[in-house]
Amino acid sequence: MKNNINPTFIDLFAGAGGLSIGLEQAGFKLVAATDWDHWSCETLCANHKNIIVEEGDISLVDLDVFQKKLPVSDVDMIVGGPPCQGFSALGKRLVNDPRNQLWRQYMRFVEHFLPKVFLMENVPELLKSQEFAEVKSTAERLGYIIEAKILHAVDYGVPQKRKRAIIIGSRIGAPKHPEPTHHGFGQMSIDSNGKDPWRTVGDVIRDLPLEPDGENWHVGRNPTAKSLARYKTVPPGGNRFNLPIELMPNCWIKKKTGSTDVFGRLEWSKPSLTIRTEFFKPEKGRYLHPQAHRPITVREAARLQTFPDNYILVGSHINVAKQVGNAVPCELARKVGLEIRKLFEVVLDEIKQKSVDSDASFPRDFSYLQT
Repeated sequence: MKNNINPTFIDLFAGAGGLSIGLEQAGFKLVAATDWDHWSCETLCANHKNIIVEEGDISLVDLDVFQKKLPVSDVDMIVGGPPCQGFSALGKRLVNDPRNQLWRQYMRFVEHFLPKVFLMENVPELLKSQEFAEVKSTAERLGYIIEAKILHAVDYGVPQKRKRAIIIGSRIGAPKHPEPTHHGFGQMSIDSNGKDPWRTVGDVIRDLPLEPDGENWHVGRNPTAKSLARYKTVPPGGNRFNLPIELMPNCWIKKKTGSTDVFGRLEWSKPSLTIRTEFFKPEKGRYLHPQAHRPITVREAARLQTFPDNYILVGSHINVAKQVGNAVPCELARKVGLEIRKLFEVVLDEIKQKSVDSDASFPRDFSYLQT
């Protein structure tokens, strides 16, 4: 970048900080974060020693008091992903689901701080909702130009098929989404010129011990004899339909159709499917290791989410798995951040003059995972 000043941002509904990691890698500086989950806040505090972390119900945050805690006079960007269960294709999509209204709290922060840019991420279904229409109209009333698009993480260097709605609002120029940097296998065309092939499961976890060693969340489960027997019958790319009848639960015997991902095994040569919060349970999706007879570990899931190995995860196995599964893939966030950073190049001198924090360096080096 032409200017080494790091525009500041607040991360709302931050979770473990996947979005923040990528944005810091792209040249932004995290100054504050919020989340209702205690263990997510502990993870944020463990990795970002000098930020404000507001734990609890975001609707109870007094913005005047919150602003006084900040180390900067102006916030350049607000980011975050309001909880998406009310919109998710996996949920019931209830019209009056209260979780659908948390965008109002997000926009309350935007309206109070009036940052130069805001970034909201969510499930793709959000863009078809009345809630998105209200987000857009609220933002435009405040003077923001809005661009919304569904990005496929695997097209941006993430070894995982995961689609997210990315909404960018800007008061300093027309925002753009990043162009894909990777292409699918067998999809070579003029458009794929200069792009790398999709990253795979093997690219990011093959170097880890097949037998989990307990180091840095490379922790396995203790399966029952029956579970282990089931794991052994599923080939790479296979699923529950590969189980012999004597090993099938009654519910699967009766259900001849359904998801082909349940009890599925990953493949070394392909990206993973979406990593969710219960990836340690094979019955929840395609989470069996490509070779070992076990589900993937937290460390393997974190790598598939492009978390750096040196990022500290705090909590129990279940707490940490939830943090990893709910996160925005760090590398997707970095690519979006690099595109947003271009908007800031014309105003960085202004940011430098107004900054009251003389240390513009990163609080920590979260270099994204190299393979």
